Amino acid sequence: MPGRATSPIADAVERIPSSRVLGEDLQISVVTNLDGFEALREEWDDLFERAAGPQQVFQRHIFLRHWARHYLDAGTQLCIVTGRVDGRLVALWPLTRRRKLGLDVLGFMGAPVAQFGDVLVEAAGDRHALLEAGWNAIASLGADIFEARRVRADAALCGSAIPGGACLPGGVQAPFASLWRRVAVDGPGIAYSARERSNYRRRLRRLRERGDITFTEPDPGSTAVAAAVAAITIKKSWLLENAILSPTVMDSRFQAFFEDLAGDPGAGLHVSTIACEGRPIGVDLSFDCKGHTFGHVLATDPGYDREGLGRLLIHRTFAAAAHRSNRVFDLLAPADGYKMQHADGLVAVRDYAFAFSWRGRLIRELVMARLQPMAKTWARRLPADLLRRLVTRAI
Repeated sequence: MPGRATSPIADAVERIPSSRVLGEDLQISVVTNLDGFEALREEWDDLFERAAGPQQVFQRHIFLRHWARHYLDAGTQLCIVTGRVDGRLVALWPLTRRRKLGLDVLGFMGAPVAQFGDVLVEAAGDRHALLEAGWNAIASLGADIFEARRVRADAALCGSAIPGGACLPGGVQAPFASLWRRVAVDGPGIAYSARERSNYRRRLRRLRERGDITFTEPDPGSTAVAAAVAAITIKKSWLLENAILSPTVMDSRFQAFFEDLAGDPGAGLHVSTIACEGRPIGVDLSFDCKGHTFGHVLATDPGYDREGLGRLLIHRTFAAAAHRSNRVFDLLAPADGYKMQHADGLVAVRDYAFAFSWRGRLIRELVMARLQPMAKTWARRLPADLLRRLVTRAI
């Protein structure tokens, strides 16, 4: 395995190129440091515009730049596999490399904040051949296993044959809403019953009885940053109140990551807030990409549950997304009950593990396919008081 730099943000990071030619025209190389990642920015953005679908929003260079600033540590090395034809970038596998359970493990850049993992492959020409060349390059890296987490059924990665044994237990669904059905000029759209539209107006009246209510969509900057902080604070309180374990949200890097995004005009993060007497009580943090919006964080103050604040925030967020000319709102996995009340369809999301050695196969079959699902089931059965203490310790 290539050597690691002592710090991923050092001024000089060792670059280990691994260039090979697969076929007559395609050249494969590997970028292993931040300097190389940054140097790819313009080409990466160009490939994204040409080839990416909206659901690949979490493979945008700017999203991963912010991720690297907060989540890339000395124990994790970039392993970005690039493919070029006549010098033109046509394929990107944005991966990382690290040691885990004594194994050499590949995974997607962006974890754990990226909601979907995928690769970027130019649609023109023989996309299947590009994917197969990418798989050959991945297999030749010498890693034990590639953990491909949160892969959608419509991912570019699924454009090539996936071995049945690579699929891990526990697939989920990502619901989405068609905004033309969900949004009307005066509130909820035609997808909702007359009763639900009436309830929207009633909830709004009840909420306004609590104080002066304002709805805002602040531009990137200090106001949006403050709203993002409020969203994470509310979310943490809700998790604690409901005794739900979420190491990702409880990690201080999660808030710092969204603070940075909220202050960056190019990040594509949009903030929708509901405030009572000037205090944020409901905040949504969503990403726009190619006519779709992806709702990443939805946080509401539980003190306003009786007023139906959660439903009001979803309707207002839908309306804001439609006003920005988006057509679809992706509510992300899992397909919780409250999301399904606003859904017009579902996309399957699965985890995969591709083993390249006997050790990788052993860990996949024993740990990933058996022990980890058992541990998750066990954790859900823990008493609420014990879970609450564990959540409190994580804060």
